[in-house]
Amino acid sequence: MLEKLEGIVLRTSDYGETNKIVTMLTREKGKKAAVARGAKKTNSRLSGVTQPFTYGFFLIQGGRGLGTMQQGEPVNSMRYIREDLIKTAYAAYIVELTDRTTEDGEGGAFLFELLRKSLDYINEGSDAAIVTNIFEMKMLGQVGLRPELSSCAVCGETEGRFGFSIRENGLICHRCFQQDPHYLPLSSAAIRLLRLFYFFDLDRLGNIDVKESTKKELRAAISMYYDEYAGLFLKSRRFLEQIERYENVLKKEETNED
Repeated sequence: MLEKLEGIVLRTSDYGETNKIVTMLTREKGKKAAVARGAKKTNSRLSGVTQPFTYGFFLIQGGRGLGTMQQGEPVNSMRYIREDLIKTAYAAYIVELTDRTTEDGEGGAFLFELLRKSLDYINEGSDAAIVTNIFEMKMLGQVGLRPELSSCAVCGETEGRFGFSIRENGLICHRCFQQDPHYLPLSSAAIRLLRLFYFFDLDRLGNIDVKESTKKELRAAISMYYDEYAGLFLKSRRFLEQIERYENVLKKEETNED
């Protein structure tokens, strides 16, 4: 049976001398893999459409085990991501996060749209670090994590100074800091953005100008939370951290030159 699926390529792996196994997140069937025969050949009609990050429509022949990709029609190749090392690093991270937290057949329209929009924003030049933070916060539900971000996780207060507590699974106010001596202090700007990223609709993303110091706070809080509760080791995240350090060095050099 032939199926036409709207999908995004998450990753590929070699299958024989000339073929690829292409793993996609599809709108209709969730995560799905298919064999793309001859896709490793540069002149193959499937070569370009099976590149990671590519968004398009795929014609899959079903059967026992893996299906076979008969045809692919790219809608957006995400070429600007591929042409920029920093954009590639962020995109690779959110794609691997999607892949590692989703089983075959899982996904659905919400996750598909979240990934598609996130890649599109990065491709079109939005702040890749902020888009990635939003994606991470939106993905918490996918991995079964629901931190308390509306109020203090201990006493329920909504006013005051707040920090982030791994032990209490969310924000804690200054009245409850003693409950977790290892809480992460956060600025009011970082608190506001954590809440915003967790609750707001990605369609409303405009030009968000975030100070570098606040970005560092967001990265520290989100990374710490994922490390503690998700238990994921992602190669792309290690690469992303190296890229971020490299970016910081370049920015310091530019500041010194000015």
